[in-house]
Amino acid sequence: MWSLNLTYFTFLLLILGHFHAFALQDVTVELFGASNYGTVAAFGDFNADKQTDIFIIREQSEIVIFLADSKAPYFKPKVNITKSVLPSNAVITSVVPGDYDGDSQMDVLLTSQSDADKVEVFIFWGDNQTLDLGGWIKLNKTFTDQPLVMDFNGDMIPDIFGATSPPDTEVCSLIKRTPQWQKALSAPVNMRVPHSNAFIDLNKDFTADLFLTTVGSKFETWLNKDGNFTKAGPPVEPPAHTVGQSAFVDFDGDGLQDHLLPACLDDECQRSSIYLAKPGSPEWVQVLVDFQWRGTMWSFSRGPPGSSPLVLHLGDYNLDGFPDALAVLHNTSGSNQQAFLLENVPCNIPSCHSVGRMFHIHWDQPDLGAIQKAVIATFFDIYEDGILDMLVLSQAEGRDDLIIHALKNNFEADAYFVKVMVLSGLCSNDCPDNVKPFGVNQPGPYVMYTTVDSNGYLKNASAGQLSQSAHLSLQLPYTVLGLGRSANFLDHLFVGIPRQPGDSDIRKQEWTAIIPNSQLIVIPFPHDNPRSWSAKLYLTPSNSVLLTAIALIGVCVFILVIIGILHWQEKKADDREKRQEAHRFHFDAM
Repeated sequence: MWSLNLTYFTFLLLILGHFHAFALQDVTVELFGASNYGTVAAFGDFNADKQTDIFIIREQSEIVIFLADSKAPYFKPKVNITKSVLPSNAVITSVVPGDYDGDSQMDVLLTSQSDADKVEVFIFWGDNQTLDLGGWIKLNKTFTDQPLVMDFNGDMIPDIFGATSPPDTEVCSLIKRTPQWQKALSAPVNMRVPHSNAFIDLNKDFTADLFLTTVGSKFETWLNKDGNFTKAGPPVEPPAHTVGQSAFVDFDGDGLQDHLLPACLDDECQRSSIYLAKPGSPEWVQVLVDFQWRGTMWSFSRGPPGSSPLVLHLGDYNLDGFPDALAVLHNTSGSNQQAFLLENVPCNIPSCHSVGRMFHIHWDQPDLGAIQKAVIATFFDIYEDGILDMLVLSQAEGRDDLIIHALKNNFEADAYFVKVMVLSGLCSNDCPDNVKPFGVNQPGPYVMYTTVDSNGYLKNASAGQLSQSAHLSLQLPYTVLGLGRSANFLDHLFVGIPRQPGDSDIRKQEWTAIIPNSQLIVIPFPHDNPRSWSAKLYLTPSNSVLLTAIALIGVCVFILVIIGILHWQEKKADDREKRQEAHRFHFDAM
């Protein structure tokens, strides 16, 4: 009977786990209280407490940094850059946190655009987990579009790249907090506005390359072969006339970064598609073609001129090792616009057989569907447990600012992950003024793992850290790589960082036997000696640990009950035997 009940209980757990596999829970009040408005612009550990904070733009004129806290509301507005600090005509368009002066403290870069082709850049310096609001600088040149923050010269200090006087590109380094400009590329490049440039490894050598979007939506790749960027081949033509923002992810788990591109197939954007191109290949593969639900066609929204509505925000929602996406679609027969989850599933259509994977839209997702007039949807690890949750921004009547909705991912199928954050490595345990080097938001590192799944097959995945920074790319300052349901140790985990000009050696280190469900913080210090790099490991217990503990406690209680019953029966038998012995002695005495 006990065995039957245990089997039934286990079966019930499996059914409930499957039922809640894609359940979402609205935790907006728990996270923000009544302060859930503004445009989520960036993420970063501002106060170096190993918890990710949120940077929010309000009224396009001020920045509010919500710091993670251990008590509800779990994100509290603590640091502000108010409109009185900036010039009166400043219109804030983006925020990029990072350590721009190399002191291992987080600074804040923001862009302002008052003219159509003039983007100004302001930098506020970090000062002991606060901002020096009186010591900010404004770059002495303007860009034609929001710049790409990258590590151009491999010194692990972010630089600012973009077009200053088209078609020439320049990069700005902040040496001793003073702007130093230099020509970036050996040939002119006519940048598209808005661009989707990226700083990402495209040839699997663990060194970040440069991907550029040019006029006509053509794509150029500049490989970093010896610390310098060299153009690789002719520009790649887009698969459609109207395309959105490029994104890079290891879509099929082969260790290479694939190019994902949302597109409109007609001028009115009534029909949409998502294309994929393998690195170095001019061939485009459709990985999502079915946008119809219940007889209604959905599509990407083109939005006003100059905006970037065709955007995918990527993350491994179900930790199966294949990245999923969030996208905002609109109903072509009405005015409804909402966010949808695009799950990465095995391919079952002819167009994607060469890749083996495709996107499937989760149409009937009540929690996402309840948010009307959605504008932006992105992934975010709210509770720092390795499971990616969601932030959705929507328009509200009578308000200029967007409304922020937080949805907790109640994914209960016990999958595993590894979470990796690569720091600047400018210091290790001897940082100046006892600074903790966690709040640096380092662009360019590349992470890849190899392991064996539960069926004995080789499994790997890769990701770049902070490869894009413009037009609300909303990338996290760490990478979360799903492992599926394989609880095996990671056989190999590789981490590479950009190299300096003239340096042909690859800066890469390998760690073995990494425990699943762990967070690895890598400190590449010193940069040119990977053998000396250190890694700090933090464990995140999985659901199986809790279930195992419950089962163990249950078994112990059951055994104790059995022992108690047997002990009680034995004690009764001993008492009975003692009474019989006493009676026998009395009878013999007579």
